[in-house]
Amino acid sequence: MLSRFLPEDFDTAKPITLIAGQGRYPVLVADAIRRAGIPIRLLAFHEETPPELYATFPETERRMVYVGQLGKALRALREFGAGYALMAGQITPKRLFGGLHPDLLAIKILFSLKRRNAETIFGALAAEIEKAGVRMLDARCFLDDQLASTGVMTGGKFPINNEYLDHGIHIARESARLDIGQGCVVRKGTVLAVEAFEGTDEMLRRAGTFKTDGTLFVKTVKANQDYRFDVPVFGQRTLEVMRESGLHAAALEAGRVIMLDKPAVVAQAKAWGISLCGFE
Repeated sequence: MLSRFLPEDFDTAKPITLIAGQGRYPVLVADAIRRAGIPIRLLAFHEETPPELYATFPETERRMVYVGQLGKALRALREFGAGYALMAGQITPKRLFGGLHPDLLAIKILFSLKRRNAETIFGALAAEIEKAGVRMLDARCFLDDQLASTGVMTGGKFPINNEYLDHGIHIARESARLDIGQGCVVRKGTVLAVEAFEGTDEMLRRAGTFKTDGTLFVKTVKANQDYRFDVPVFGQRTLEVMRESGLHAAALEAGRVIMLDKPAVVAQAKAWGISLCGFE
């Protein structure tokens, strides 16, 4: 099986267009799609998509647009003959509000939104792509082996007791339910920081300004998470920020949080004395 997140009627002959943001995530997805022998095309963004990923695609199989050029992006999908599209990698959050290059179609959609946040903007983009006859895939597709798994992934005993772990999970889920963010840092029943617009790394740094013994970072998802464009990610950079901030335990929702380069992340966490646990 290629991936348990693919639709049952998935056609391996139809090209997938990878809509690529920052970091390792889109690189790993591209590698996995290629290994599966499925045709792949690339829709990249100026100042966002890794240049090394863009360079791996022939000119006829890649397009570069500015964030907000929706009409040009849809035209590229048509030219590619794309059957599917898959979004992977973050777009700089502030760009969604202060760094867009919106064309007329994007302006029309933005003015139609009652709430303007990453979820509503990317949700509207996904709807336009599907209206064009291109099926949006679950962004976890092809990365089944990169997902957080249940239990202590770094081995040994998790340093946070169940009472404080349950408290952290509750706070993270409530924060996600209220559409504030998908993570939090707690310490012995006290909330130190909640993730919001600034993102995970800045939240961790903020939490690190307090006393950090017994602290726990929790990453979760909303109950109605739209996995076409919104998958929480935990990778090497997050691990490094945890270390810099003096945080030594993280709980990640199993099957829902992607751990980029999972074996390497788990090995590095062990070396740095950071305990990683998956919860359901």
